[in-house]
Amino acid sequence: MKSSPTVFLLALTLLVSHAAEETRSAKLQAADDARVSATKAADTGKLRAILSEELRYAHSNGLVDTRESFIELVTSGKTKYEAIEYEERRFTFPAPKIALMSGRAHIVAQTGTGVMDSVLSFLAVWREEEDGTWRFLAWQSCRLPPKS
Repeated sequence: MKSSPTVFLLALTLLVSHAAEETRSAKLQAADDARVSATKAADTGKLRAILSEELRYAHSNGLVDTRESFIELVTSGKTKYEAIEYEERRFTFPAPKIALMSGRAHIVAQTGTGVMDSVLSFLAVWREEEDGTWRFLAWQSCRLPPKS
């Protein structure tokens, strides 16, 4: 049975599209790994480079930070992230220059009220900005109940 040129072109298009998505996912995973590292190290310069100026970071306790208030929170020592370990992390691309990152993460942080040691479900947004750099735009998370 001979394949028609249309079927061949469709298959080739799907293969190229899948490869492009895998490349974007790998770039975003590296960018997110750098974000996690900069957050744990409380590195102001690296955080400024990774976080979008329009960041909206909604913590699992309901508090919301901007880029500047999040950097202040982390670098002042008010919150010290000790561990950010993903149980699951997926990237999807719903629109040009937008990536959604979703999953579950085990996060341990020292806060002004004590230690937070929780598994969170999260949705984050990355945006490819005008200079072609992917930057962290938004985070929303909620605590998951302990496994019984």
